[in-house]
Amino acid sequence: MSFLVVDKVGPATSVQDRGRSGAQRYGLTSSGAMDVTSLAIANALVGRDVSAAAVEIGPLGAEFTAVGGKVRIALAGADRAATLDGRGAWLNETVLIPEGGKLAVGAARSGVFTYLGIEGGIAGKPVYGSLSVSARAGLGSPYPRPLQSGDRLEVGTAREEAFEHRFKPFLVEPGPIRVVLGPQDEAVTQEAMALFFGAEWRVSPRSDRMGYRLEGPKLTHADGFNIVSDGTVPGSIQVPGNGQPLALLADRGTTGGYPKIATIITADLSRFAQTQAGGRIRFASLPIAQAQKEARRFAAMLSQIGERIGVVRRIANRE
Repeated sequence: MSFLVVDKVGPATSVQDRGRSGAQRYGLTSSGAMDVTSLAIANALVGRDVSAAAVEIGPLGAEFTAVGGKVRIALAGADRAATLDGRGAWLNETVLIPEGGKLAVGAARSGVFTYLGIEGGIAGKPVYGSLSVSARAGLGSPYPRPLQSGDRLEVGTAREEAFEHRFKPFLVEPGPIRVVLGPQDEAVTQEAMALFFGAEWRVSPRSDRMGYRLEGPKLTHADGFNIVSDGTVPGSIQVPGNGQPLALLADRGTTGGYPKIATIITADLSRFAQTQAGGRIRFASLPIAQAQKEARRFAAMLSQIGERIGVVRRIANRE
């Protein structure tokens, strides 16, 4: 048995997996990783299922110590500096932390979230089938809240491997965030919809895992902004009374009473979630058939992540 002890951590770091399903009918949010692509990469590097739980490190840094045994980890996601006992460690590559070794991860230089995958996984009792933390709902395991200094994560003890591994990153396609219209795009004026696609939007510093607030020109409603509450999905873009769009994300409410004029496609959600506060975004409309095609491509990409992992170096022989 080994532990990863949290020595220092920012306010937005928690245990997340792909999220819980089947509980939204009870009003429980799905939660889960904000960037499922980086979660999958970190897990695949350490031999875990791509949907398994990892530590989602927020925009600030974190420090950990391995206790009770060696711990093998991998970092993937937002670019940031990392060191192991003062020596440089790298993203997209497995790292063996010796017993007593200290891993320090700096603040994000670009992007927002980095995922710390752990060989052997994180021990916890699933809540509705998931370890994912929802701080507002008090759900998750092993702690139903963001991580704090002094927390101890029970994790797998590293195997005696001959090699470490590295992931060959995908080419990230730049460009607008793609959305499909609706389900209530008629709730704003035609001029407002044209403005939504024509304007550049800024991610507000008041954004969080529940949703990203977008700052820009005011969108005018066609006939009021209150609707009968109905279901939301990850990527739903609401327009409340102030006319400033709000993109709902992992910790969103399961229903909402503001018009949802568009929905970010699954394939672009990870890229959108990695936009830092103050970052600029544009949107482009995509037909539903094309969005479905992109969703299938995205699912296929996740399933093929293991094919992009190779050996990088031999570990010195041990007694």
